[in-house]
Amino acid sequence: MSLNVFTKNINLPDGREITIETGKLAKQADGSVVVRMGDTMLLATVVSSKDAMDGIDFLPLSVDYQEKFASAGRIPGGFLKREGRLSDFEVLVSRLVDRAIRPLFPSDYHADTQVMIQLISADKDALPDQLAALAASAALTISDIPFNGPISEVRVVRHENEYLVNPTPEQLDNADIDLIVAATMENILMVEGEMDEVSESEMLEAMKVAHDAIRTQCQAQLELASEMGVGEKREYCHEDSDEELRKELFEKLYARVYAIFEQHITNKNERKQTIKAVKEAYLAELAEDHEVDLSLVDKYFNEIEKKAAREYVLDTNIRIDGRKPNEVRPVWCEVDYLPTPHGSAVFTRGETQSLCTVTLGTKLDEQIIDRAMVNDVSRFLLHYNFPGFSTGEVRPNRGPGRREVGHGNLALRALKQVLPPKDENPYTIRIVSDILESNGSSSMATVCGGTLALMDAGIAIKRPVSGIAMGMISDSETGRYAILSDILGDEDHLGDMDFKVTGTEKGITACQMDIKVDGLSYEVLETALMQANEGRNHILGEMLKVMPETREDFKPNAPRTCSLYIHKDTIGALIGPGGKVVQEIQAETNTTIVIEEVDGKGLVNIFASNQDDMDKAVTWVKNIVAMPEVGEVYEAKVKSIMPFGAFVEFLPNKEGLLHISEIKRERLENMDGVLEVGEMIKVKLIDIDKKTGKFKLSRKVLLPKPERSGNGKSEEGGNQERRSGGKGRPPRRNA
Repeated sequence: MSLNVFTKNINLPDGREITIETGKLAKQADGSVVVRMGDTMLLATVVSSKDAMDGIDFLPLSVDYQEKFASAGRIPGGFLKREGRLSDFEVLVSRLVDRAIRPLFPSDYHADTQVMIQLISADKDALPDQLAALAASAALTISDIPFNGPISEVRVVRHENEYLVNPTPEQLDNADIDLIVAATMENILMVEGEMDEVSESEMLEAMKVAHDAIRTQCQAQLELASEMGVGEKREYCHEDSDEELRKELFEKLYARVYAIFEQHITNKNERKQTIKAVKEAYLAELAEDHEVDLSLVDKYFNEIEKKAAREYVLDTNIRIDGRKPNEVRPVWCEVDYLPTPHGSAVFTRGETQSLCTVTLGTKLDEQIIDRAMVNDVSRFLLHYNFPGFSTGEVRPNRGPGRREVGHGNLALRALKQVLPPKDENPYTIRIVSDILESNGSSSMATVCGGTLALMDAGIAIKRPVSGIAMGMISDSETGRYAILSDILGDEDHLGDMDFKVTGTEKGITACQMDIKVDGLSYEVLETALMQANEGRNHILGEMLKVMPETREDFKPNAPRTCSLYIHKDTIGALIGPGGKVVQEIQAETNTTIVIEEVDGKGLVNIFASNQDDMDKAVTWVKNIVAMPEVGEVYEAKVKSIMPFGAFVEFLPNKEGLLHISEIKRERLENMDGVLEVGEMIKVKLIDIDKKTGKFKLSRKVLLPKPERSGNGKSEEGGNQERRSGGKGRPPRRNA
């Protein structure tokens, strides 16, 4: 069987190569490619139904990225030992691809479409997430599915003041900018990433570097399609239309909807019902035997609402709720709202509200990360919940969806930049953001509420973080545009951009941008970033009025912690056989003790709910791991008595011989009645045998010296050396 294989090579700026191959695998899909960089290989397939289902007026697009454990020579953990539901990381990569390609399908294309990207070979030095969108776009570009691409997506980092495209993991770990950027040949489509408090200009420079690399990758896809002889895209007709009805509705209803926006109704539900009443009034005027297609009425009325809202903002430079373009909705905050969590805060901005809690745990609470290319743990968790009641809807609680995972990840990336270093923070930290009300930018409310909750919990963050969502409304024909700060849900839905930016007073920590129109210049992006800076600082100021500084101490019910470094050789003694010793300490002191080896030393983290328990555990641990020092005095316990002395335990698990000659100052003939087993005595460590490591102890040196009698003998009866004349000489007489 002969294969018709086509291959295209792409060179990265540093000389590494990406290969796109098609014609060998998955040939029954509408489009399939294998993208390879190093030994990392992704298989991307795309299939789209020929017809749309009845009643569908949107694009049913699903994008799934999945990592095969076999790609890295691993077997999945867990009971089933097979790949199951997508991990959070796989969901996040799927979202990166989805957000980049979804805007480029024709607006009237409604056929079921599925994009699948599978990691089939893994190279630890070639990260697959920065290749996934390229693979998806290439599969779409060589297919007959309508798609206004190609696009590509790259990661750009700044490593040692140099911008790098698609870096290695080592370069990524040491970078202060980490951005994933998606774009067409002409326009930026999507940006997401995290930064270590960098400036707006530095972020823009990274985007430009990424776009240059993307143009090369898009050109390669076009050349591949041309070499394959890809022709016209498939024909389709997924929408009915009635231009006369559309014209009639615009003539009758546009002005009335426009007038509603002039009222500046701030309540979301009230504005929604007022607009809905216009459509219902029109429907009420229709004759009972009308032949108007009501689905088209809904479609055209939505067009009217969108156009009226956009035109009103561009005409007046006033927003539909009466704010100026750069005006932020009223903010109120409260910390320490909940009595039992380790930290809590309520953050409300307009009709968006987040209740955030912080819980401090131990190393035992770390999250295990088990992916094809990663086997690690995470000590910082952030979970975002979006229940139906937050928008006044009835919606079953089925656990977190892709939206919740994505919004939570953005907030996590924003806040992790300001957490104390790992060696200064032994806690596992979990933030939970429950959205109680939502009318735009609940993820940014999570960032603000999460910051306040961390400060309320006593976590010494570097600086407070705030976030804001920026929007844009533009008219390509007239060139008019308005940048909107702190957008409403309606402004997100009706607008052309959703640009979320988080940061401290020093710089940006994370961002997420989705653009819905072509031709957004870097000048407009810079304007949006500078306006976002202004808004972020305003919100930060409102937060600091409530919580100007981090709480000096933890809450009374928060676990206390103490960290001790011990000699590596003492780790075994502290753990004990089968963990017996450390378990006994934990049980007797009501503490949790975590022991690990770090940089050739033993690190002991002790967690307790009160100081007394902490002190008991610390003293116990110190006694066990203490290294005997010559010259130190110890409280010792008599363990056994022998004819030549006694063996005593002067430190936990450390015994030495107290020789009969070192017990008292007078000479002892035997050990009868001198000491008893279990008796506590003080001893001094006078020597450690360098060869055998045996300990030489003395009790005698701690006893007071006996007083001397007039006959030169001590009261104990021992002969004393004469004071003068030397040994064996008579005393010198006075002249």
